[in-house]
Amino acid sequence: MTPRTIENTREPDETVCRPDDDELFAGNDADEFSSILKQGCAPKILITTCRFNSSRGPAFISELLSVIPNSHYYKRGTYDLKKIIEYAKKKDFTSIIVVHTNRREPDALLIIGLPDGPTAHFKLSKLVLRKDIKNHGNPTGHIPELVLNNFATRLGHRVGRLIQSLFPQSPEFRGRRVVTFHNQRDFIFFRHHRYIFETKESKGSDANGKKAKDAKSEKTSQQKVITRLQECGPRFTLKLVSLQHGTFDTKGGEFEWVHKPEMDTSRRRFFL
Repeated sequence: MTPRTIENTREPDETVCRPDDDELFAGNDADEFSSILKQGCAPKILITTCRFNSSRGPAFISELLSVIPNSHYYKRGTYDLKKIIEYAKKKDFTSIIVVHTNRREPDALLIIGLPDGPTAHFKLSKLVLRKDIKNHGNPTGHIPELVLNNFATRLGHRVGRLIQSLFPQSPEFRGRRVVTFHNQRDFIFFRHHRYIFETKESKGSDANGKKAKDAKSEKTSQQKVITRLQECGPRFTLKLVSLQHGTFDTKGGEFEWVHKPEMDTSRRRFFL
């Protein structure tokens, strides 16, 4: 019998995507990310910070630069975020990532799609940098493979396409790099690995008679392919706070989805 878990007993949701949902696929061709995901243009990412930087902020940003290809770091200074968005549009950037810090610790990510949005605000927690991961590896400069797991609803599908638009759609498999965004119970877990395939010889025994006690067993060697993983870092968890139409606008912005405390009345209700 299959065990009862919170995931397989989740509350029924009308917005869960189905494979035969023609309206969803028609919307994919007309949304803000279609030009990047159809490889019409290459992603170009601007990474900046909030006005008050922290001690772990620069280390986290340098590791983000190694994870996301074609990303560039610009110092925030005293510039307003709307001016940064205008500058990024003129320089043909496709997305902006703002790392927000609180008490000398990165605690939020703001991902802004350009030129027409959307803007996603994530809470960032459980950050582990590369140097703090035991037996970590160093990533190469190859374009990584991207794994988006368990983004099931319409909202999750949209957030997944926003994350997908940060990465080029032509991975270099020679580099054996993989970046994973795994959604579980509305928490998005980020992991960054290198992998390698190895062939090992496994020894098995072939007995001529199962019931014969004195039968001689012949040892045969079989080649078995195994996969080994090495984590490259960083490691962190994201939780969606809000999704806003268009670029960042605190006063007149129209929100597609906002997390509110009254939504957390049931443990089996998930939105992604």
